[in-house]
Amino acid sequence: MKKESQNRKTFMMFLLACLIGFFIVSVVEVLRSSYVPSGPGPDVQPASATTPTEGRPSVSFADLVERLKPTVVNISTTKTVRGGGMRSPFGGGAPFGRYFGGDDFFDRFFGDVPRREFKQRSLGSGFIISADGYIFTNNHVIERADRILVKLSDGREYKAEVIGRDAKTDLALIKIKPGNSLPFVEIGDSEKIRVGEWVIAIGNPFGLEQTVTAGIVSAKGRVIGAGPYDNFIQTDASINPGNSGGPLFNIDGKVIGVNTAIVAQGQGIGFAIPISMAKNILPDLKSKGKVTRGWMGISVQDVTEDIAKSLKLNQRSGALISEVFKGDPADNAGLRPGDVILEINGKSIKDTHQLLILIASFHVGDKVRVKALRDGQEKTFDVTVAERKDQPEIARGAGDGKASFGMTVENMTPQIARQLGIPATKGVVVTDVEEGSPADEVGIQPRDIILQVNKVNIASMKDYKREIAKPAAKNSLLLLIKRGKTTYYVALRR
Repeated sequence: MKKESQNRKTFMMFLLACLIGFFIVSVVEVLRSSYVPSGPGPDVQPASATTPTEGRPSVSFADLVERLKPTVVNISTTKTVRGGGMRSPFGGGAPFGRYFGGDDFFDRFFGDVPRREFKQRSLGSGFIISADGYIFTNNHVIERADRILVKLSDGREYKAEVIGRDAKTDLALIKIKPGNSLPFVEIGDSEKIRVGEWVIAIGNPFGLEQTVTAGIVSAKGRVIGAGPYDNFIQTDASINPGNSGGPLFNIDGKVIGVNTAIVAQGQGIGFAIPISMAKNILPDLKSKGKVTRGWMGISVQDVTEDIAKSLKLNQRSGALISEVFKGDPADNAGLRPGDVILEINGKSIKDTHQLLILIASFHVGDKVRVKALRDGQEKTFDVTVAERKDQPEIARGAGDGKASFGMTVENMTPQIARQLGIPATKGVVVTDVEEGSPADEVGIQPRDIILQVNKVNIASMKDYKREIAKPAAKNSLLLLIKRGKTTYYVALRR
């Protein structure tokens, strides 16, 4: 009993000591936070001495936002969606499906119920680009919409019609018919923006109208797999569902991008389509309702390290032509498979993605000068751009990694062609690839047809054996492979 009383006394003293300590710390913190020095010390600058760095905005965006808000609109759409017919409430699983026969039991009593339709509503953003009511937004905001309603910043609402849209860039042009002239944005130059510049996003995230967020340009030229013409501006200005189609302004109040996508798993990662891309397709959207793109008639692939060594290139930049379509502009100009495109109209080509975007930006009938590397020598070709139809994508992937043989090839005969289910053609066919071999690592597969070895055409096994026996093939091979309707190069290294 005495021991228990002693323990209680010790605990109370410990608790009292803790309370006293907490009180002393609190008093010190209050005194320190209320202390104001009479003048700055050697390492202290008064607040009034702080000045914005060059190019940085003032403390408030309020004046700029007040001017820009009337140019941004909220877009609500309604589309008809077909739903499934009535199904069993029990499904086919246990325990009810087992005892009542699932859907079969349900259908015997209620029969086939017609598929029903329901209205689906969604929200997005847009911005006015002319006083008579033309508006830019994302294609996915208005795609398949039965009704598009545009709400201005002053609360007025108008029905909108789709003037043109382009799924490949996810851009759309819509129009309203206002009773008077509307305020509209000033188009900036997205090519001149720099990483680190301030930007402002205005939109309709989660239905919260006219929401303003600010941040910086985090990166340029981002490829996120959204389409063949990915070239996004990345920003940490908050962009959320409903911001799609809204503008990304620079600090001068000019539109430099169209907010489009976010990374669902992360925060502070948003993407905007450069306004230069939207500006470039605007005439086609207005006049044709769709975009007409340039076409040279080639398939190209990136120059890998192994391919660069095989072609004796000093660097990996450029785009390697793997196929030239007969009768198309590149063929007429004299370009051939194996040529490496280095420049177009004086603009250096870094890779196939850049080439794809550049060619697509040309108009039908444009004459472009192509500089290419052929057998170690630079040559120039004048190509007249044609219209791109539903052709295969111009950029083809290429296998990477070390390479060796590890494969079996045979003459392409009518019998083998029938066995493999492929059209008879010249060349030799790969009939087997050893698992885990270097050939397997670079992606060579049975049924692949080898058309060239070290840029020499192969019509038979005799040609193939002759070329791989040459000293030039001792350490590496450059093969032109045909797979289905696609041809591409692959470099094999022993």
